[in-house]
Formats: sequence, structure tokens, C-alpha cells
Amino acid sequence: GLDVGIRIGELADSSLNAVAVGTVVRVICASPDYVARAGAPQKPTDLPEHSTILANGLNASSEWKFANTSVHIRPRLRFATNDAALEAALAGFGITRLLSYQVAPYIADGRLVPLLQEEQQTRLPIHIVYREGRYASAKIRTFVDLMAARLRADSALNPPG
Repeated sequence: GLDVGIRIGELADSSLNAVAVGTVVRVICASPDYVARAGAPQKPTDLPEHSTILANGLNASSEWKFANTSVHIRPRLRFATNDAALEAALAGFGITRLLSYQVAPYIADGRLVPLLQEEQQTRLPIHIVYREGRYASAKIRTFVDLMAARLRADSALNPPG
């Protein structure tokens, strides 16, 4: 029943039209206070020795995948929403993993520190999806064009690397 949606991740085959607008990556981060107390992990396999915060809104799995390895974490805290996990990380409760656009303002202002940046994370595509093809109403076409331009211009949705 929706006219337009934003989808993060690989698209399944469907009858929807899709406009690619950028990519995001998963970012592992913690507050500077946490890093000062507990240190920073030097490699992914150090993560089980740290307090971690799992956001079920992103992925309910306690296995964090990296380019060359995957690590099973034992979360200190587990939240149903990404916002709650973000707040816990900001408060210094541990290390979390969220999407780059969710943590970008906090990394920019120093309230969060990115960790394990050298570990290649899979880029996830972002698409605007909609049902109506070339016969889409003028309102839908205008909205999709506006959203595509704004999302493509957002540096938090198109991280370097």
C-alpha cells in the first residue's frame, strides 16, 4: 500500500522499480570514555573480550562478519532498536555496530570513535523503490527525483572507501 520506499541492502528480484542512491557500511564504534577505560580492539577477534551492544534492529545475529573473518560476540546489552543501542554506546556502555549514516554525526563531533576501520566492511546499497514504472504519476516521479538528488548528496550515505 506504499507508493515509495527506501531499501538498504541487496534487492531481491521484484516487480518494483529501483533507483540507486548510495551505499552505507556497518561501523563499529564506542565512546571515547569506553575506549579510555577498556582500550580499543586491535583486531576483530578481540571483540569477545569487550563489552558489546547488539542492535536487533540492524541484525539480530550475534555474529559480526568482516571481510576475512566472522566473530561471535557475547553482548553485554541487547536492544530492539538501533536508537537504543546508539544511546548506550554514547553513554559508554560498550562497543556497538551500526550503519554509517546513523553514527556519522556522533563520529564527526567526537562523541563516538570508529574502531577496526582497517577491517573491510561490505558496502550495502541504498535504493529508492516504487511500483509505478514509466506511467508513474507526476507526484511520484517528482518525489523520487527529489529524494534521489538529496540522498546522493548526503556524505553520510556515501562514505569514502
